[in-house]
Amino acid sequence: METTSNFSITILGNSAAIPTKNSHLSSQVVVNHNNYYLIDCGEGTQLQLIRYKIKYHKIDNIFISHLHGDHFFGLIGLLSTYHLLGREKPLNIYGPPALKLLIEMQLKVVQTKLKYELLFHELDNDNYNPIFENKDISVYSFPLVHRVPTWGFKFEQKQKKLNIKKSFVELFNPSIEEILNIKNGENFVCKDGAIIPNNEITTPPQQPLSYAYCSDTRYDISIMKYIIDVSVLYHEATFDSSMQDKAHEKFHSTARDAANMAKNANATKLILGHFSARNKELTSLLAEACVIFENTIISEEGIEYLIS
Repeated sequence: METTSNFSITILGNSAAIPTKNSHLSSQVVVNHNNYYLIDCGEGTQLQLIRYKIKYHKIDNIFISHLHGDHFFGLIGLLSTYHLLGREKPLNIYGPPALKLLIEMQLKVVQTKLKYELLFHELDNDNYNPIFENKDISVYSFPLVHRVPTWGFKFEQKQKKLNIKKSFVELFNPSIEEILNIKNGENFVCKDGAIIPNNEITTPPQQPLSYAYCSDTRYDISIMKYIIDVSVLYHEATFDSSMQDKAHEKFHSTARDAANMAKNANATKLILGHFSARNKELTSLLAEACVIFENTIISEEGIEYLIS
């Protein structure tokens, strides 16, 4: 799949616990400036990657939220496929501490030594931690409230430098060093010593965009501080509000819970996912969420959602 945006997500699976005829287990791909990141890897993920023509050979970082099978049972299959295809570059996996042991045991049992290096990064369940960064984006993990240690992930673009007005460049022909200084906020000194203030020759860069992934979790206001002002929030909506007590008991959320989280966190857009197979239709989930948070959509598998 050719991404049409510098920052987007594609949902590969949005079903909870068990797959259905038309929905698959949790997994999605985040793309930012042609870098690909995989979040969760439920059973069937690699088939979805193929179906939607995702360039999965470009995935160098995989983020696993927790050790329930619908979020990681597809991982060993994907790792094996990379091995069979002759992958050589290292692959980073961010997840619960026990994940390393699980993967190593599976590889040992099938007597496979991967042709590439697996680099495991253990998540800390108690804090909001930076776990990855490059020149364009930072990724943070944060604790969710579930039956087993579980993490959410936030992808946040880095602040860009100031934009220099084209008319200034054409008139003064600044050097590369002067351009870099101006982009960093310095004034421009003319050859005759006159000073042109920075704000007269630059325009502000676009505000950094962000994406947060929250699945699985009970509604808990303590999560809000990790995702405040997020551009797009993906939040589980396993149940509708008629099953509010069941959701709380099972450490899951309703569509109403997801909407309240988006509203309280001042998110721009909410995407609902992680639907129970008992939901024969999803319009009721959307309706109850929209009452609280209007800019809500139901996730659809294979659709690329732009972060804006």
